[in-house]
Amino acid sequence: MSEQPMRAQADFLAACRELLGDAYVLTVDAETAPFLTDWRGRFTGKALAVLRPATVEQVAGVMRACAQWQVPVVPQGGNTGLVLGSIPDAAGTAIVLSLARLNSIRALDPVNRTITVDAGCILQIIQQAASAAGCLFPLSLAAEGSCTIGGNLATNAGGTAVLRYGNTRELCLGLEVVTPQGEIWSGLRGLRKDNTGYDLRDLYIGAEGTLGVITGAVMKLYPQPKACITALAAMPSPAHALRLLSLMQDHCGASLTGFELMSQYCLQLVAQQFPQLPRPFAEPHGQYVLLELSSSTSEAHAVELLEASIGAALEEALIDDAVVASSVAQSEGLWQLREHIPLAQAQAGKNIKHDISLPISRIADFIAVTDAALEAAFPGCQRVCFGHLGDGNLHYNVAPPAGMTDTLFLSNQDAINRIVHDQVHAFGGSISAEHGIGALKKADLVRYKSPLELQLMRAVKQALDPQNIMNPGKVL
Repeated sequence: MSEQPMRAQADFLAACRELLGDAYVLTVDAETAPFLTDWRGRFTGKALAVLRPATVEQVAGVMRACAQWQVPVVPQGGNTGLVLGSIPDAAGTAIVLSLARLNSIRALDPVNRTITVDAGCILQIIQQAASAAGCLFPLSLAAEGSCTIGGNLATNAGGTAVLRYGNTRELCLGLEVVTPQGEIWSGLRGLRKDNTGYDLRDLYIGAEGTLGVITGAVMKLYPQPKACITALAAMPSPAHALRLLSLMQDHCGASLTGFELMSQYCLQLVAQQFPQLPRPFAEPHGQYVLLELSSSTSEAHAVELLEASIGAALEEALIDDAVVASSVAQSEGLWQLREHIPLAQAQAGKNIKHDISLPISRIADFIAVTDAALEAAFPGCQRVCFGHLGDGNLHYNVAPPAGMTDTLFLSNQDAINRIVHDQVHAFGGSISAEHGIGALKKADLVRYKSPLELQLMRAVKQALDPQNIMNPGKVL
C-alpha cells in the first residue's frame, strides 16, 4: 500500500478513536477475529477495524467519517446470517460497524401495542420485555438468543410464526436509519396507517445494510394467547401435508400459528445426533408436521379445536397418527425436534443449504421433481427437507451420500445449487425466503431476476449510496 492511502487510513482511524474512544476501535487480530467469520465457519474476511459505537450519534459520526475517507462499511448485529452478508471480504479495506452496544429498549406502549428498541437488542430480550408487560412479540427463530432485531430487519427474517404474524417487515411500524452520508432519519412512528409518500421504511427492511444503517425500530406487540397447544402429525407424503394444512386452516383459522414440515430423514438425523430427545412414534413415516394452535379464549378451547381437527384429518386419511402435547415440557420436546435439525446437520457434516419459497400449492410437486433430479445427478445424496410449510418456505438442504468426503461433496455445490434453483424458478418460487442474498447468492440473483428488476434496484442503490460504501459486494 502506498504512503498516501496509509496516511488516509491512519487519519480515519484517529478520527474514529476520538469519536468512540480507543477501547471501541478494534484493530488487533485477537479482538477483531470474532467479527470476521461467518456463522457457519465457511469464510473469514479481513477488516481495517471493528468499530463499536454506543449511540446513534456515534453511528452518524462514524458514517460521516466513512463518507469523508471513502471507507466501506459492513453493518453487523449478532453475525448469525447464513449468506455472508454481515462480514467483510478479504480486501481488508472495510470496517465492521458492530451495533451490539446499541442494545436498549427505549419504550414500551402496551396500549398502542408497540415496543421501541435499539437495533442491537437481542431478539430474546425483546420477547422477554414484551412478556413482562403482558404482551407477545411473536418473531421467533433458532438464533433468537444471539441475533439482533437490526439484523432481523436487515434480512426481513421469518421464523416459525410467519403463518399467523408475518415476516419481520409485517411486525415493524417505524425505523430509525443513519444514511451513508451520516444523517439520521427518524421514522420511529408507531402508526398503523400513514399514507404520506413513499414508504422509506420498506426500502431499508430486507436491504441487508446496503442502503443505510438501521439503528432503531418500532415493533408491533400482540396480546398474549391464553394457551398454546402443540401436536406432531405423521403422514405419508408432502401432498398429504398440504391437504392437512388446508383442513387446519378451514377448522382453526387464525388460531393456527405454526405448521412445520419435516421429512423422515430429518428426524432420523436428529435421533442419531441427539438420542436424548423424544421419539414420538414407534414406526417411521414419510413426513411429519409440527402444529401449533394459539387460543385467545382458553386452553380447553385450544385442545377442543385441535382434537377435532386431528380427528377430521384421521377420518379423511390425511394423517397416519398424531401425538398432542399434554404439558409445556412435552410441547418443548416436540419443538426441540424441529429446532435441532440444523444442529444435527452441522454435527453430521457439511451440507449445501437452500432457503427457498414456493407457491404453497406447488410444494409437493417441487419436492418430487427436485428430489428425482438430484438423485439422477448425484446418486445417494440425502435431502434434508424441512421448513415453514404454512408460508411456503422450505429449507431444502442436500447432504452427501454415505462415504463421500465433505471436500468432494462441496466441490459439487455450484451444480447442486443450479439444479435446485432452476427448479425453484420453474415452479415460480424465490431462491431466498428469509436468509437474504448477501455475497453468497449474488450470481444467482442476476440469473433469476429480470434485467428491469436489477436496473431498478441499482437505481435505488445509486440514489441512496452514491459512493457505494454501504456493504459493497452484497446483494448487487
